[in-house]
Amino acid sequence: MRRRLPGPAVLVALAVVAVAMTAALFGWLIVPDATRQDLAIGITYPGPGHPLGTDDLGRDVLQLLVAGARTAVLGALAVSAGSMLLGNLIGLPAGYLGGWADTVAMRWADLMLSVPALLVAIVVAGTMGGGFGVAVAVLIVLFAPTDARVVRGAVLEQRTRPYVEAARLQNLSSWRIMSRHVWPNVVPVALAGAFLNFAYALVSLASLSFLGLGVAAGSPDWGRTLSDNKGQLFTNPWAAVAPGLAIMITAAAVTVVGDWLQERAEARRLAR
Repeated sequence: MRRRLPGPAVLVALAVVAVAMTAALFGWLIVPDATRQDLAIGITYPGPGHPLGTDDLGRDVLQLLVAGARTAVLGALAVSAGSMLLGNLIGLPAGYLGGWADTVAMRWADLMLSVPALLVAIVVAGTMGGGFGVAVAVLIVLFAPTDARVVRGAVLEQRTRPYVEAARLQNLSSWRIMSRHVWPNVVPVALAGAFLNFAYALVSLASLSFLGLGVAAGSPDWGRTLSDNKGQLFTNPWAAVAPGLAIMITAAAVTVVGDWLQERAEARRLAR
């Protein structure tokens, strides 16, 4: 089968994701003094030495943007990976075994999905005093039901296939059939869900940090930087606009890459 090259939109999205991941992993090396304050400078417009200007504490906005990718991107990655793992552990046996396992799992998912996730995250994080770890843990639990339902639906479609019947005739255990035979064919769906959850988690974590329920005050984070500089729209608008654009562009890029990877994985599966 001839391999189709990614289109321009996918290439741009891949470049954005690469830049965001580089900043998240190596930002502390690239801009080690991102939070250094210079009250003598104060707020300045973009210019030489400060491409995006400075905020009211004299901190370089571009450096804050690079350093803020660490919690914003890695936090969203932790949420999407954690919710995918939990959702697969729940949805896989629910779809394959059925019966009480399916009933319990789906009633739990229905209950969790009946309430607005972000509102619950705000209430729980606020009750527990906030914090980055709390925000990530709460979002993992809130995002997992969606993954569980998606995986369950994909498993229901797979469990009647001939290869599953053949595995049962070989007296393989249900766990072995689920993990070795069914789950590999569910990966494209789970992968797409993980990328979509990354985009949602990025926005949700930024929202919690904006409200003061995520990272600590003064920490470099896209949501926190946006909150700290929201009052500077008429002095140096880039101090607030830049982190907002970073959140939107990164979320959109990850979604595009996720769709492309799902299409490739599905095409590979059908070509077997």
